[in-house]
Amino acid sequence: MSTLPIFMKYIIVALISMVPVVELRGAIPVAESLGLDIFIYYPIAIIANMIPVPFIYLFARKVLEWGKDKKIIGKFFTWCLEKGEKGGAKLKEKAGETGTFFALLLFVGIPIPGTGAWTGTLAASFLKLGFKTSIIAVMLGVLIAGIIMSVGSKIVAVLGWAGLIGIIIAIIIIVAITLIIKKNKK
Repeated sequence: MSTLPIFMKYIIVALISMVPVVELRGAIPVAESLGLDIFIYYPIAIIANMIPVPFIYLFARKVLEWGKDKKIIGKFFTWCLEKGEKGGAKLKEKAGETGTFFALLLFVGIPIPGTGAWTGTLAASFLKLGFKTSIIAVMLGVLIAGIIMSVGSKIVAVLGWAGLIGIIIAIIIIVAITLIIKKNKK
């Protein structure tokens, strides 16, 4: 890929940012590995990751409802709808009406597989959050995830394996502290 023109490398970053599950969480490390400028690849990844969001919000649930009684895709679409309804109800129950915005923002902002803009927007449609509220929460979450991935990618680019191991250890410590705090609250 080193022989590709620079603009093609940025197009690759944009395209990866639009792919479900991978999104900018995969695009930013790729951009970093290609030696691209963070001040160019970061906004490209953010914008490209957000392009599908309005379409997901407006049409994904309708497509799932349309396909739930179709022969080949029906079971999967029904499973997606049921999972979305249950997940949305559970989140709303835990977060309450006012906390749902922040719960969605954090859901999208924590860069782990399955918690990106695609899933967060679909969840927002199941929660029946307003369009504007959903877009803002998802956008802020994408910005946070982008910052986390950019910092992490820079650390790994500079420190190599030691940086990656350090990040993994930091994540394990944060999860352990969170679990301890949660356990002590009960």
